[in-house]
Amino acid sequence: MLLFDMDGTLIDSNGVWKDVDREFLARRGLPYTHAYYEGVAHTILPLAAKFTKEFCHLTESCEDIIAEWMDLAKDAYAHVEIKPGVRAYLKQCRAEGRHMAVVTSSVPEHCHTALERLDLEKYFDRITFAHDLGLEKKNPEIWLSAARAAEVPPESCTVFDDSLSACRGARAAKMRVVGVYDDFFAQDEEAMRGFCDVYIRSFQELLWMPEQKEEKRRRRS
Repeated sequence: MLLFDMDGTLIDSNGVWKDVDREFLARRGLPYTHAYYEGVAHTILPLAAKFTKEFCHLTESCEDIIAEWMDLAKDAYAHVEIKPGVRAYLKQCRAEGRHMAVVTSSVPEHCHTALERLDLEKYFDRITFAHDLGLEKKNPEIWLSAARAAEVPPESCTVFDDSLSACRGARAAKMRVVGVYDDFFAQDEEAMRGFCDVYIRSFQELLWMPEQKEEKRRRRS
């Protein structure tokens, strides 16, 4: 079973949230700092809002903070692009008969908007939303939940994610991990290379070479 993160792994969308964060903070005369980034990157909105409220000493409710974020990001997911090699790799995996699912911290509305527009939903058996479970992806339970939903043992799962903390969560669930480069987490590349079973800069690295395709064709014939 292959489990794919969405933001920064399948689609080039991490910049959406950096822009949202910068605009949200700028409206309040606050700087976008590394400490803030560390507090909100790749977590679910309720926890990010709680962190933001406390870190920035805001009077707004967490619900109001989330509503403003959603408004700032409302159209962005209708325009995000797929990352290089993703579509070809998903087609390749489907041709191999591999089962695939998405595990994402994105809210369902944004996830469905992006995957439907890019015609990617057809490749996946199911989507596990961290938002619905109230879990961050650094928590191994979200990965175990995805494995249970697919009725497969965690040891038979391979996770693709651009976040080091998410990869650690998946490894703690006894899954194989493939780290995926994204500019948003560029500072973690060295650590990701040291931690992950495989690390890729692009899904193009995983595509069959012409001679491999021919060999697989011969084996099936």
